[in-house]
Amino acid sequence: MEDNQSDAGKGTTMKSTIGNQLHLSLFGESHGAAVGVVIDGLAPGIPVHPEFIQHQMDLRKPKGKISTQRQEADQVRILSGVFEGMTTGTPICLMIENQSQQSRDYAKSKDLARPSHADYTANEKYRGYQDYRGGGHFSGRLTAPLVAAGALCLDLLKSKDILIGSHLCQVAGIEDDSFSADFKQLKEEISRMNETYFAVLNPKAQQKMQEAIEQARKQGDSVGGVVESVVLHLPAGVGEPFFHSIESTLSQLLFSVGAVKGVEFGDGFALARMTGSKANDPFRMENGRVVTSTNHNGGINGGISNGMPIRIKTAIKPTPSIYQPQQTINLATYENAELKIEGRHDPCIVHRARVVLDSMIAIGLVDLLIERYGLMWFAGDPK
Repeated sequence: MEDNQSDAGKGTTMKSTIGNQLHLSLFGESHGAAVGVVIDGLAPGIPVHPEFIQHQMDLRKPKGKISTQRQEADQVRILSGVFEGMTTGTPICLMIENQSQQSRDYAKSKDLARPSHADYTANEKYRGYQDYRGGGHFSGRLTAPLVAAGALCLDLLKSKDILIGSHLCQVAGIEDDSFSADFKQLKEEISRMNETYFAVLNPKAQQKMQEAIEQARKQGDSVGGVVESVVLHLPAGVGEPFFHSIESTLSQLLFSVGAVKGVEFGDGFALARMTGSKANDPFRMENGRVVTSTNHNGGINGGISNGMPIRIKTAIKPTPSIYQPQQTINLATYENAELKIEGRHDPCIVHRARVVLDSMIAIGLVDLLIERYGLMWFAGDPK
């Protein structure tokens, strides 16, 4: 213990800001007064649609028995950077008040490290000063302001006809249909998924997934899954190799979501089992534009978009908060202990995480597009 404590004061600053051209700073804790985000780097003259922000927030909200029973209004307050419905070009501050905390659920077990949560690692890094209630700054609650920020970016991309959509391609081992390879059908599927709370292409798969989640809930357990995302109509030539490539930019953002444990582009790990003749995507001309006959590489070559749909799969682990007894340690005594959690927890977060992943992808792409075309590419006409 002495060795750990002697090093504990080194490098303890939280790195809650990200972005190259578009900067996001995240703040708040799960059971604090509010959570929020400051966005710096958007051009002036961009329309802001509060109703679309609220629509995205509603896609993240828990609903029914397959989600946590913590109910938050999630009303986004725009504190700065927007005037008369348009961005001003100055930093935008979005704040969401926490209104449904039940901190007493965590007080009794505050010294017991929840397995696969950040309790132990945060305690080691921040010397016990972290807010433990509901996971504090490490809680999934912090994804709420990311969805609000992502809504601005999704709206911005849509103004350039760049569309992002995701579906639950696997939950509890149950698989959904894949996105279509046909551009017209894919556009329709994206639109449909973006209006759907439980985003699944095949209704039969949806029923089986929801039954599996409900069964896990009854057993005091949880399940995970995989989300498939696509980006349609992204121009060729976007991405800044080596270190701001599309893959490195988006994977950093996606891995910032606490439940994410895997990200692959195109066919991902399956490419390792292919020969080059199968994995390569041949180029051809179609209606005056360059396309590829296949899309194994997910619309990216050399870290740069090639104009084909960007394809991403993201693995979401099972929710670590389960109601079964678990072995752990007591952080106050460093002795073995048993934990049986209380509180309100999700038996599955994959369906709620879907809109978070869309948001992170949108944030990353706006950053890369500003880097490619300049700040004023998204700007409105001068008055």
